[in-house]
Amino acid sequence: MARRALIMSFRDLLVGVDEVDNEINVNHDMLEYSSSIGHRAVIFNNVEGTNGLRSALNVLARDRLCSIFEITPEELIDILAWAMDNPTDPVVVDNKDAPVFENTQKSVDLTKLPIPWHYPEDRGRYQSASVIIAQYGGIRNMSFHRQYLRDANHCVSRFVPRHLRTMTDKARENGDEIDIAVVNGPDATVLLAAAMSFTHDLDELTVAAALHQRLHGKPLELVTLSNGIQVPADSEYAMVARITLEDDDEGPYVDITGTVDDVRQEPVIEYDTIHHRDSAIFHALIPAEVEHRTLMGLPRAPTIKSAVNEVVPCSDVYMTDGGSGWLSAVVSIEPQHEGDGVKAIHAALNGHRSMKQVTIVDIDIDCSNPVRVEWALMTRWQPDKDTVILSGQKGSSLDPSRGEDGLTSKIGIDATLPPGIDRSPYESVL
Repeated sequence: MARRALIMSFRDLLVGVDEVDNEINVNHDMLEYSSSIGHRAVIFNNVEGTNGLRSALNVLARDRLCSIFEITPEELIDILAWAMDNPTDPVVVDNKDAPVFENTQKSVDLTKLPIPWHYPEDRGRYQSASVIIAQYGGIRNMSFHRQYLRDANHCVSRFVPRHLRTMTDKARENGDEIDIAVVNGPDATVLLAAAMSFTHDLDELTVAAALHQRLHGKPLELVTLSNGIQVPADSEYAMVARITLEDDDEGPYVDITGTVDDVRQEPVIEYDTIHHRDSAIFHALIPAEVEHRTLMGLPRAPTIKSAVNEVVPCSDVYMTDGGSGWLSAVVSIEPQHEGDGVKAIHAALNGHRSMKQVTIVDIDIDCSNPVRVEWALMTRWQPDKDTVILSGQKGSSLDPSRGEDGLTSKIGIDATLPPGIDRSPYESVL
């Protein structure tokens, strides 16, 4: 169990973070200021036009989370894997005084929230860190979906072809809207669980509850909104909404790779009620920056590690910044036999099929340090013998270089030393 049981809610993650009291405009100012400070974690206390509501960004990063919970990156990956295998029911409480119910907008007006317009290339203001909790046909799903702020009580949300899209299509076949909650600023365990994807139906809130119990030492408490959807009680925002039968233009939008995504017809969400905490802090994630990469990549690390562990002991997995937290990873292993590095390459690519490149290193190399990884390449890797290139592979839709047929090639690099050799000539004194 983590040692800092006092870290319970989203705002608890912000203790000691830089605070900005100067007035900030929702149009581009947050990105501009963040860029000027190297994208450190920051809180904006004076967001123009929001009547005292605040915003925060750059809060979630692998090293920052590990520091807060006083665990190593390897332990964090193992805890995420454990939570996937040990889902736990959250506790539903009847608490009308829950923090998220401290305020309710008298008239729904999303434009009064600190929803940012980060990049000039975007269509406009976007919720990028808000989580949708939907329930239909006896199935509950919690996941991230960007939402373009169309007007005071409507957003247009990009639904990629996964669980919520399937749920929405099924509902529309029946002529049904879907009751949802839109949650912004829940606990970090909820954010990590919402970013996970599974090959089978698994309620992400039960994974969040397992993480919450393991990292905080107490159950995850949910409260029930007026439409019957349950949300974390200490979230900054909980909004009652519906996925309607209407579609509208969504995009362009700067996505995880820093490239501009297309305009599509996507579902319109209508908002009915907005609840929020006193002096609420809106999570204003910057696409293609550290939080986006963390939420995309960190939940993939346990599946990659599990796959590699099937063939060789695996210590750590790091989804690289240059790979946008999605397309490239560095994996550290303990080779037992000749050829284990190549086996690890194939296992890692199977563990995350959207990945385009994987580099395998020994456990003395810090996966998250690009200088050390390149050093391992230059001193332990022979390109003609230790490289695997695969053609005609299914590519990620986030890779703009993939072919029109959706296929790509992939590369694996084995920068490990063979077991049983004298390692002294290969070990760094730095």
